[in-house]
Amino acid sequence: MVAVVLGSIYSCYSFKGIAIDPEIRTYYVEQFVDNSGGGVPVLAINFTEKLKDKIRNESRLVYSEVDPDITFSGSISRFDPVTSLTGANNQLHIGVKVLLEKTKGEDLEDKSFNESFFSEFPPDVNFLDVREDLIEEITDQLVIDIFNKAFTNW
Repeated sequence: MVAVVLGSIYSCYSFKGIAIDPEIRTYYVEQFVDNSGGGVPVLAINFTEKLKDKIRNESRLVYSEVDPDITFSGSISRFDPVTSLTGANNQLHIGVKVLLEKTKGEDLEDKSFNESFFSEFPPDVNFLDVREDLIEEITDQLVIDIFNKAFTNW
């Protein structure tokens, strides 16, 4: 019985609905770049660090800059505060382009995708007053979405 349980644990890692190929042991996150044309100077740096932390804290993968089994790279493709002309809530949209490259595992095909998310704020609130909180909320959700997509669809 113990052997069956241990075999299940080591055959495929699963945590919160994710499944990581057992051959994948290391990861690397390249510094994302900001191609949005309107972002905050540290947005790409902070986003990259959040993604690294999410993978480190919620998977068994080990960070490695040398021959990683999976590499995440990409760019911030959209940073767009949208002001409503009708009195409805204003919005901040952030979009990310992601490329995943695997060197080990069953499916060695590279995977690229776009993720975006937005958050609303009242029309009577100055965007600069809520910008940091909105960025935090949106990038947290984007990191969750990227993590889930990377480790549930392969």
